[in-house]
Amino acid sequence: MRFRSSKWQFIRFVTSFVLCSGIYITNAQECPENIDFETGTFTGWNCYIGNVSVQGGQNSINLVNSNGPVPNRHTMYNSSSAGMVDEYGGFPVLCPNGSGHSIRLGNNSAGTEAEGISYDFVIPSNQNVYSLIYHYAVVFEDPDHQVFEQPRLEIEILNVSDNTVITCSSFTFIPYGSLLPGFFESAHRTGDAPVWCKNWSAVSINLNGLAGKSIRLFFKTADCTFRRHFGYAYIDVNSECSSEFLGATYCPDDTLVNLTAPYGYQNYTWFNNSFSQLLGSQQTITFSPVPAVGSTYAVIVVPFNGYGCLDTLYAKLIDTLKVKSIAGNDVLSCNQNPVMLGSNSKPGLVYSWSPTSGLSNPNISNPLAAPNITTNYILSTRHDGGGCLHTDTVLVTASIIDNAMNLTGSAAFCSDSEDSAVLHVLPNYTTQWFKDNRSITGAIQKDFHVNQTGTYYAVLTNHEGCTMNTANQDIIIDNPIPGIRYPVQFAVIDQPLPLKARQIGINVSWSPALYLNSNISYNPNFTGKFEQLYTIEMKTRGGCVTIDTQLVKTVKQAEVYVPTAFTPNRDGLNDYLSPILIGIREIRFFRIFNRWGQLVFDMKNSDKGWDGTVNGTPQPSQVVVWMLEGVGFDNKIFQRKGTTVLVR
Repeated sequence: MRFRSSKWQFIRFVTSFVLCSGIYITNAQECPENIDFETGTFTGWNCYIGNVSVQGGQNSINLVNSNGPVPNRHTMYNSSSAGMVDEYGGFPVLCPNGSGHSIRLGNNSAGTEAEGISYDFVIPSNQNVYSLIYHYAVVFEDPDHQVFEQPRLEIEILNVSDNTVITCSSFTFIPYGSLLPGFFESAHRTGDAPVWCKNWSAVSINLNGLAGKSIRLFFKTADCTFRRHFGYAYIDVNSECSSEFLGATYCPDDTLVNLTAPYGYQNYTWFNNSFSQLLGSQQTITFSPVPAVGSTYAVIVVPFNGYGCLDTLYAKLIDTLKVKSIAGNDVLSCNQNPVMLGSNSKPGLVYSWSPTSGLSNPNISNPLAAPNITTNYILSTRHDGGGCLHTDTVLVTASIIDNAMNLTGSAAFCSDSEDSAVLHVLPNYTTQWFKDNRSITGAIQKDFHVNQTGTYYAVLTNHEGCTMNTANQDIIIDNPIPGIRYPVQFAVIDQPLPLKARQIGINVSWSPALYLNSNISYNPNFTGKFEQLYTIEMKTRGGCVTIDTQLVKTVKQAEVYVPTAFTPNRDGLNDYLSPILIGIREIRFFRIFNRWGQLVFDMKNSDKGWDGTVNGTPQPSQVVVWMLEGVGFDNKIFQRKGTTVLVR
């Protein structure tokens, strides 16, 4: 891309670049199809993605055709985005010139990403007077790298037929340590660099004398080359191509005429046709009474800070304007959920809806409607000069679904109880029940009997076609768990012994509470002098009760019992050699040696004991020696050794 050196500005930036479709011109040459994105698609545009790199000290944006928009890299905004603003610049994401669609090129996720979008068209062979206007908004992040490493936005307008760049409409934004004219620093930053922004601006492209030539618009954004700082942009193009502007065509019954030059220039200077009289310096100039048909006026538009072409636009007043009121198709509003009426607004037109009840704003072209009763709305549209009144109507059918859901029975119960759970909704055209976000086959009745734990809701549809979900209802149905008797625990008299119940349900109760530090804990401590048998009652959320038992015996001192013989023949009886612990809270080791003094087993806390094998090989009958060291609940070291007979 070729740029004039005087136009180069350097700033670290995040680029927000938007092309805005506005209708500034009436009875003007229409632009190529969908150059303004007004179909809500990228038809006619080529989308690109790629990366940015440094090659020989030069920045290189490397792009490939992505065969269509890529999510979060070519983002379309439409009229439903009205009110949304860029998080850094605070300006609207939808171009404020009356556009119905704008795009964002790129995003704020750094990673040496680059994006592009281009449009090729041919100027009609009979159009030697031809121009178009594009709009952009820019946001910069400034990491203060070398110039060729910085994020950037590149705009190129190319005469493809002659391979020449239209220089005053083509330029590059590169952040580099100071604000570009017309930019401001954002109060919001997400990284270590300042973010600089530029609000919507317009650039006119003078294509006079290029009839029959092929023209290409090309917009590119790129992150910094170190993967840490980003650049993105918003873009739109005007909907007509001409050197005229809004108000040039007016209504025969207008009482005044407002001529409005395109949005986004820094300065406007109005003159009469001969440039002998200065008429004003605002974007809009008003004539009342209406000048004679055929009167011509000129405005010189100056772009911001040299970014764009100095241009002169003309308007020849013609009283042939026709206004059409578009209220839109009849729509259905369900449970007063807002629906959009009308169509995109057009500059220079005044809108009024009646009645006003249920409307978000009765004085715009496309308000949201949420009436509580079915309402026939009338849209009156006229030119801002007061003439060309036209009306249209739209019917908004208000439909209400009662999506209340009631529960009969209990939301939590045990399967062996007499409780149940039945969910009820009012009769509707269709009902479909869901469990855990999956539809239940055949569950289409208004009353549903629940027989499984889960989260339930119903999707209701009425005769008008409204669909709503009920609220969620959690149902818990537990199955009872049989009680068991725990192994006997031995406690040293007056020394704490931790006990442990199964983790069943949501609460537990030990009975009696005697000698326990807590009778409602799953892991209480026993400290007592005498033997005690406990019942442990555990209850689930659904109400199922399980009762276990635990016998605690007391001894005067810590002790270990090791069998004098064991028979590892896998008959389920005495198959393992392991110690029986009394008052021992931790085994440091339990080691077994064969008759030759070789270590054949070293027990860990989780081991069952020795099964009489070494590396899977059964050992013959013999006398083995064992050694044990542990720690008692009194924290004293406990050591024992002895012999056991392995019997085959």
